[in-house]
Amino acid sequence: MDIFAPLYSYEIMSGKPIKNVVREVITDFWGTLSRLTFDYTFANNAQKRLTHEVYGRADGVALLLYNRFTRQIILTKQFRAPVWVAGQNHGFLIEVCGGAMDPNENPKDTALREAFEEVGCKPNSIHKVATTFLSPGLLHEKIHLFIGEYTSDELTKNSGGLHEEGEEIEILELSYDEAKELLKSDEVVDARTMLLIQYMIINNLMD
Repeated sequence: MDIFAPLYSYEIMSGKPIKNVVREVITDFWGTLSRLTFDYTFANNAQKRLTHEVYGRADGVALLLYNRFTRQIILTKQFRAPVWVAGQNHGFLIEVCGGAMDPNENPKDTALREAFEEVGCKPNSIHKVATTFLSPGLLHEKIHLFIGEYTSDELTKNSGGLHEEGEEIEILELSYDEAKELLKSDEVVDARTMLLIQYMIINNLMD
């Protein structure tokens, strides 16, 4: 399936501002980096030939796991090369569990799979919070945000990510108070994690 099919549809949809799209694939290693050149019609009917780069692989999910009985959440810590390049926290990122959707997989099933692969947890229920773009100036990837409730019995101890995929994941089980303090620090810089912890706080799930 061509992930850029929706883009090309602009050329045949009446009243849309984009036409004459030319796509050049720059690299197709992990994700696909494409250079898009197109004619853009502004609101004043002026036209300009624009060029943008678009990157991504598949849509993703992010899941914040919480235990209302022990008043704890589960976060992960792992090395992220772009974070290292940015000179932040020696490349290690504290974040919620999550990952990319496999072909023909729905967001909920991906969230459940990632919870088991990364932290060894099979949550008894998960709830969709929102869908968001994290960097719409470059990434076409949408992130589906979830929260999920778990109990201590649902932690299988089978965790740490998939080593064959280069993952080495440290599991952090934090109290609600620790999570709130962590949110105030520079240790949490992942937008998905910030959004989901704030969602929990705003909706009184961390009282």
